[in-house]
Amino acid sequence: MASEEKFDVIIIGTGPGGYVAAVRAAQLGMKVACIEKEDRLGGVCLNVGCIPSKALLDSSEYYSLAKNKFSGHGINIRDISLDLDVMMQRKQKVVESLTDSVRQLLEGNKIRIFHGLARPVSATDVEIKTADGASQTVTANHILMATGSKPMEVKGLEFDGKLIVSSTEALAFESIPEHLVVVGGGYIGLELGSVWARLGANVTVIEMMQNIAGATDGQVARTLLRILRKQGLKIELNTKVVKAETSEKSVRIFIEKKGSQETLTCDKVLVAVGRRPLTDGLNLDAVGVSTDDMGRIIVDETFRTSVKSIYAIGDLIAGPMLAHKASAEGRAAVENMAGLAGEVNYDAIPAIVYTWPEVASVGLTEEQLKERKIPYCVGTYPFTGAGRARCMGETDGFVKMLSHTKTDRILGVHIIGPRASDMIAEAVLAIETGASSEDIARVIHGHPTFSEALQESAMVARECSIYVG
Repeated sequence: MASEEKFDVIIIGTGPGGYVAAVRAAQLGMKVACIEKEDRLGGVCLNVGCIPSKALLDSSEYYSLAKNKFSGHGINIRDISLDLDVMMQRKQKVVESLTDSVRQLLEGNKIRIFHGLARPVSATDVEIKTADGASQTVTANHILMATGSKPMEVKGLEFDGKLIVSSTEALAFESIPEHLVVVGGGYIGLELGSVWARLGANVTVIEMMQNIAGATDGQVARTLLRILRKQGLKIELNTKVVKAETSEKSVRIFIEKKGSQETLTCDKVLVAVGRRPLTDGLNLDAVGVSTDDMGRIIVDETFRTSVKSIYAIGDLIAGPMLAHKASAEGRAAVENMAGLAGEVNYDAIPAIVYTWPEVASVGLTEEQLKERKIPYCVGTYPFTGAGRARCMGETDGFVKMLSHTKTDRILGVHIIGPRASDMIAEAVLAIETGASSEDIARVIHGHPTFSEALQESAMVARECSIYVG
């Protein structure tokens, strides 16, 4: 049945893109409805992605510190034990508290929440089917699709949810795997591989490419590879998984490396080779929304699709699949609906790998600068020179700043080290505002802090640009 109520905007999905867009739209005076297919709000990120994975990363890091590093600080703990059930319960409490906060946020902004499967049936109408089989249609001037993504499957490694799993199941193992094979050396695989390695699993990461961490700056990726191997992760590069055979309690993996085949036997396989846009059931063809050859929705600079009243953001469209990217696009999309100049600066989107040490970057890598023939200076500074890092005993890694040889404008910043995820914010602001390495070098940084390493790297980069004409 059709709803008598008409909205200014209907948002499909309540992840970091959807709920942020909803709140911004409400702030702009719009009448807003959100549709979520799951019982809990927050989308993949809050429920089975960013938040639970970081909760487990932090818990497993504490456990690792207690086992391996506390004694170096004079703290002696005997009979350290792990209660995985309690750790998982804590993770779930963190998730539930944040998803509850999202509901309060939406309700506090007078946003109407519907639960059910949503699909546009026209340029202005969205059909909602609930779990009990009932359906209704809601109408709005604009529709914003923000349904996110789902894990990609690999032929021969199809998910069974028990032995061959996606990141969702890997966040909720009931026991610690004896041997976990991770297929894919990107952010998700490295983070979850780190969690289970810290908790006692033997972890093997299989990566087709010649390095880990995707498009990360090469120097940083090589350093991360060395450190993770030192931590006990076995990482096989230039290696392809051919197929897998499952038995009742184990998996046999057939891999190909340097032209020869080998086999591995493990009790769990995590397939983390990427994600794809979650457009299933969105009825895109029927309403005339165009997609590219990778299944992503095509949008213009205002996030409008080929249908004038329908917009799309986040993992549904081109660009890195990051929660903060989706949030920025959600704000910009509804601002454009309201006639404002909403935009996203894609040159200033940070990327973070939450291993330990953390990896964080923004802007161009050294490889990209070489490829584009942009003249640049490099300023690096190791955390061994940072007093705070010495105090913590966390001296692995460095800060690397890339600036333009002639203008000194900062082109990229890449950090591997303690709390890199927090440090990168200053670099993002610098790139967003067109700052130079001299600007960062002249800003007084607190002492002793990790951020001093960023200032020191800027000083090194600045010296280069001063003396190269």
